Amino acid sequence: MKISPSCKLYGILDMGYVSRDSALSKTESLIAAGAGIIQLRAKTLPPTLLLPLAKEILPACKAAKIPFIINDYPEIAAEIDASGVHLGQDDLSVADARRILGPNKIVGKSTHSLQQATDALLEAPDYLGFGPIFPTLTKPDYTPIGLSDIAEVHRRVHLPIFCIGGIHLENLPIVLAAGASRVAIVSALLEAKNTVTYGNQCSALLNPSSD
Repeated sequence: MKISPSCKLYGILDMGYVSRDSALSKTESLIAAGAGIIQLRAKTLPPTLLLPLAKEILPACKAAKIPFIINDYPEIAAEIDASGVHLGQDDLSVADARRILGPNKIVGKSTHSLQQATDALLEAPDYLGFGPIFPTLTKPDYTPIGLSDIAEVHRRVHLPIFCIGGIHLENLPIVLAAGASRVAIVSALLEAKNTVTYGNQCSALLNPSSD
């Protein structure tokens, strides 16, 4: 499974914003909201607790025929036959992740500057995260990179690129105007009063009608 050209909205199930009891229902809401890929991110959970959570969520993604990505843990992704893994700058290499997962799985990588994004091409990931575009509580220690490099990173890097970081419905139009075509939305989507309605509104901007 690879990233579909129609996949424009990346839904990240960040357990910093979601209770354990609501994880599956929130995943289903993200799917209904138009997310074309789902990532489970649980920075504070040990692998022993992350594994059963991942097993619980996987069937919903398989039923929807969208990729299910595990943040940071290729071993867990391999054990449950998830679609792939997402790596940070300080995680193991893309090549090492592929050795654990096998050649047909998705490996994504976070990048936080134009230089990191172009350097990542040498590792040949399947997609990049690029940000944080705006300040975000999800990555409070990272300096926002702003809008100015979005068009250039798309010119230099011919991979699916998901802009991320502080993106929400109100600022999504300027992110798209700056050259983005795909985004990951975390807290705004997870904390929305109605995740499905909010996500569908974002999806409408990401997939404008040709009429």
